[in-house]
Amino acid sequence: MVRIRVLVVDDHRIFAESLAAALAAEPDVDVAAAGSGPAALRCLERAAAEGRRFDVMLVDADLGTCVVPGANGVANGARAMVARAVPDDGEDGLVDGISLVVGVRTGQPSVRTVVLAEKDDPRRAALALQAGASGWVAKDCSLQRLLAVIRGVLRDETHLPPALLTGVLRELTAARKHRTESERLVESLTPREREVLRCMVAGLGRKAVAERLFLSPHTVRTHMQNVLGKLGVHSTLAAVALARRAGVGPVDLAGDVVERGGQLA
Repeated sequence: MVRIRVLVVDDHRIFAESLAAALAAEPDVDVAAAGSGPAALRCLERAAAEGRRFDVMLVDADLGTCVVPGANGVANGARAMVARAVPDDGEDGLVDGISLVVGVRTGQPSVRTVVLAEKDDPRRAALALQAGASGWVAKDCSLQRLLAVIRGVLRDETHLPPALLTGVLRELTAARKHRTESERLVESLTPREREVLRCMVAGLGRKAVAERLFLSPHTVRTHMQNVLGKLGVHSTLAAVALARRAGVGPVDLAGDVVERGGQLA
């Protein structure tokens, strides 16, 4: 018998343990529970290292915001799993339910994620799907319904309550429109300005960008002002949010960005 490995992530201990016990009663299901985002990441990382990856993660839509320690506590691999979900500002990162879905989808794409929700919410359900979730299920659904969803997502199915479908499609269509406009604005940037924007997404300040791109702080300031102007925003935070919508990721802080000499300037 092929067994399904399920991880339940919920900061309400009684609910998590009750759901885990109900699922464990199934002959083909192995289940574990985690009470926070960092605990879930540690559990996923440990299971992967031992060659027994989880198949499905059930995560609370209202998972309490929790801190991922910057230096100790959570291993480097676990922090890397949420690197695209939280700003890289050199401080501790915050991981909520949707960010956890993003991190797991990025770090362990074979793990299917299903969001468990107290109430129907088309906007948040759409965000969950965009983050990489394979389903959105009511917490008060029957065990048989939940098992059907778990088995369905392992067949690459996407599960949504029928009442949410129209609202979710409307949200996804609107999000795609915003993304298309954001992509058009980013394409108006020069290659150098796009590199500066990627540094901004990574949370680097003007001095750090100057050192990384071998430019003067004054030149970096000019590039940053040009980026804000072309994107039609008035702050670095707004520029970073637009860049993320357009699919622009942070610069790789582990490697060099450009060759010395400023050929892209």
